[in-house]
This record gives sequence, C-alpha cells and structure tokens, in this order.
Amino acid sequence: MSLTGNMLIGAQTVRGEGRPLHAINPATGEKLEPGFPAGTAADVNRAAELAQAAFDVYRNVPLETRAQFLETIAQNILDLGDALPERAHLETGLPLARLQGERGRTVGQLRLFARVIRDGYFLDATIDPALPERQPLPRADLRLANVPMGPVVVFGASNFPLAFSVAGGDTASALAAGCPVIVKAHNAHPGTSELVGRAIQAAVAKHGLPEGTFSLMFGSGNEIGTALVAHPAIQAVGFTGSRRGGLALLATANARDVPIPVYAEMSSINPVFLLPAALEARGDAIARGFVDSLTMGVGQFCTNPGLVIGIEGPALDRFRDAAAKAVADKGAATMLTPGIFSAYEEGSQALAKHGDVKEIGRGAASNPACNAAGPVVFSAQADRFLASRELEAEVFGPASLVVACKDLAQVKAVAEHLEGQLTATLFVDDADIAQARELLPVLERKAGRILANGYPTGVEVSHAMVHGGPFPATSNGATTSVGATAIRRFLRPVCYQDLPDALLPEGLKRENPLGLPRLVDGTLQAGK
Repeated sequence: MSLTGNMLIGAQTVRGEGRPLHAINPATGEKLEPGFPAGTAADVNRAAELAQAAFDVYRNVPLETRAQFLETIAQNILDLGDALPERAHLETGLPLARLQGERGRTVGQLRLFARVIRDGYFLDATIDPALPERQPLPRADLRLANVPMGPVVVFGASNFPLAFSVAGGDTASALAAGCPVIVKAHNAHPGTSELVGRAIQAAVAKHGLPEGTFSLMFGSGNEIGTALVAHPAIQAVGFTGSRRGGLALLATANARDVPIPVYAEMSSINPVFLLPAALEARGDAIARGFVDSLTMGVGQFCTNPGLVIGIEGPALDRFRDAAAKAVADKGAATMLTPGIFSAYEEGSQALAKHGDVKEIGRGAASNPACNAAGPVVFSAQADRFLASRELEAEVFGPASLVVACKDLAQVKAVAEHLEGQLTATLFVDDADIAQARELLPVLERKAGRILANGYPTGVEVSHAMVHGGPFPATSNGATTSVGATAIRRFLRPVCYQDLPDALLPEGLKRENPLGLPRLVDGTLQAGK
C-alpha cells in the first residue's frame, strides 16, 4: 500500500491545506516522503460532525458485529505485512524485531476487546425487579446498563507507534465501548499512522458501519488537537505523552461549556525499592536486571525504572558497583525523535551538574549525529533528594537515580514524598516481609501497579492489568489505559425505570436474549 499523505475523514481521503509535515528518520536525519499537510478547522468540524452522526448508529449495532469489526481491524493490520514495521522503523529508529512484537501486541489488544464485547461483563447489566407489594413503599422496576459516552479523540503516542497510537489501546477500548474515534496522528510517524488508519477505514466499510466511526487527522502544531478537544461533539479524550501536553488538553477540556474527561497518561519515574535481605542476598543480580530494564528500548518506556531506593551500607555499595559495571557495557542507541534526544540530553546533564548528585556509572557516550542516547546511573543521599524537588523530575530515556537512605523510616519518607506513579517495585525476600508490609500502604496510595522481584518495563495486556496511577502518572487515577478495564473510561451508567420491554436495551430485556451475565436482585446470574 503506497502512502498518500492524506487524512482519512470518514470514508474520504482528504488533502490537508496546511504546511506539510514530514517524518524524520532519527538515525540519519533524512526527511521522509511523502509530506502530510495539516488539516484545517473545517476538516476538524467535518470529522467531528461525522462522528456525532455515527454515534447513535454505531453504538446500537449488535455486540457481535462490534466484536467482528475489531477482529477485522486486527487482521487488516496483519495483512499489511512487512510494509508496516518497515515504515515504522524508518520513522522511529526502533528495531524491526521490537516493532514486530509491538504489532503483535496491537493485534492482541484488539482481539482482547472483541472478547470483552462478547463476554458482556462491561455492560454491568443490573436488575432490581419491581416489588409492587413492598411496604411501606413499593419498588419500581429498575434496570442499569453502561452506555457509551460519545465520540472520542485519541492522540497517538511517540514511544509506541502501533500499540499506543492509531489502533492502540485507547482506540480499541473506545471502539469496543461503542464510541466513534477521531485519531490525531503523532507527528513523528505519520506514514505508520496512515497505513494503520487505512486498515481501520477498510474495516468500517466491510462491516457497513457509518463512515464517521473512524477518522484520522494530521497537524504539526497544537491547533488541530486543541480544536478537536474543544469541539462540542467530542465527549472524551485519550492521550499518552508529556505532562505539559496532557495538562494543556485538560485545560482545554475543562474550559468548554460542557467539560469532558481527559484520560491522560503523563509522567512516571517508577520507583524500585531494595529491601535489606533481598539486597544483601542478590544485589548484584538485581543491579544487572535493573540496568537491562533501564536501557530497554533506549529507556523510552512509560514504566522505565528512573529511581532506585535502598538503605545505605555495604550491600547498597555492591549494588551501585554492579550497576556501574553493567551500564558501562551498554552502548548508545537512537531515540525516537531529535526532540526526545535533546530533552534526554538536557535532563541527564542537569542531573550530572546537580551539586547533590554523583555519577556512578555511564555507558557509551551519546551521539548527536544519530540522536543516540548513552545510558547513565546517578546516586544521591535521601536527605538531599527530599530537599530537591528537581531530582524527582522524569528524564525520559536511559538515566536513573539511586537514592541512599539512612534507615527504613527514611525509605518510607522518600515513598511518601513521591508523586503518583504508574508502578512501584519491591525487591523482597522472606526476611523483608514485615518491612514490606509496612511500606505497602504507602505504595498503594502512590502507584497503579505494585511488583515484587521483577522489573516494571513490559506491560501485559490482560483483564487484571492496570496501567494508570495517581496524578501526574495519569490525569485520572481511577482508570487504566491498558487491559480490559480500559473500556470503562468511555462508558457511563444509565438506569431505566419501569420501561416496557420493547424500549429496553437488548442486555436488559426480561428474557435476556443476549445471554449476558446479570446481577438480578443482588444475585449474579450467569449468562449463556
């Protein structure tokens, strides 16, 4: 499939009128063709109006049709063959093997949500039958189900050109909920975005869905994104990116006449806590695994371990020495964009120049010619970390800070000091259980996922996964952007009181024609 540089607005291909955006190969600096001209205010309005017109039709298609639609998108993405990872490789510098794995994850997400749709649990079908004879007051017939919120805008992410972009988790969960989606493609990989967008557009046509079910737009500045979020047809936003970008969208959404939710994943340094017995017994191995996790994907994961906390002493000394030795063997590697590389260099150099920070190990030097970042590990004392808020700032890339504490009380103080996080990790042995139990309540308040004896990089797409956390990890700590529960961001409950059967949603009809699991008068009844 050849690239056109056109937007996809409903069933149409539309040429933008703004200055063309070109992807840049970060490894070579080459400007990639074709150019992708930005959309206009009229294009935004057209896409939003089509999505609004599609909403009541799309949300009422049979659940089986909706599930098959997601499965068709998945197959269409696979049918793109090598063209998809090869273009993504040119636009991001990510290795082909990594991109092939990410394609598998993207397809897996779509198929997971097809299962979620068929299972029907996401509807929360709940029935309190009428009790006309109840005293002193009768009870009406009450029936609850979740309904989709409306058209959703999704912003493609820089670090996952497939799994968190055009057909990524936000799009998959919103479409699964019954919401039309408009995607604002990320500027770094517009060609990849067009390829995937066409796979979705073809699936819309195959299943006879209204054309406004999906649109894809391009724009190099903030204008298109801001206009989409401000449009009255849009009812929710999915975003993965910087804190500044997420907060800007949140401000736009809150300034509307009718504010809407923004589900923004923004910033996390993912603390790793080394408890004493585990550190004493296997500190060297933990250090090697930590460096592998830190440098995976050039540190460009939302769950990158950017902070390590332990108690000062010989065991922590050995950990630092082992981490220094491990990082010295790591090379520099190309980052996703020149802008991300520049931000990494600025952040890591700020740590290196900080008076309370000591460099303990560094890999190969960064190479600006190919935007290749060199990994580095720093160390600081806990009292200085607690006094220097800038030491907690996320450095997006392969840099991490080891914080040395005097005792467990100071470890807890550091944990309490932290902002909200996507993850928190405990390295713990049996002798550490009491200390871990003391620390756990703090971590439950601070993070969306708590790990033991592992590394936070790598997010399983499953029913139990949470990829979210208290602010600023996300703008809404009650939600997740990965896993089956992500669908709930785009749903709201509606109660139907005394409606005749002919007017009830299929999932609430008295004979349960869909065979859904339902909570009836407080008792769960299995479906078909």
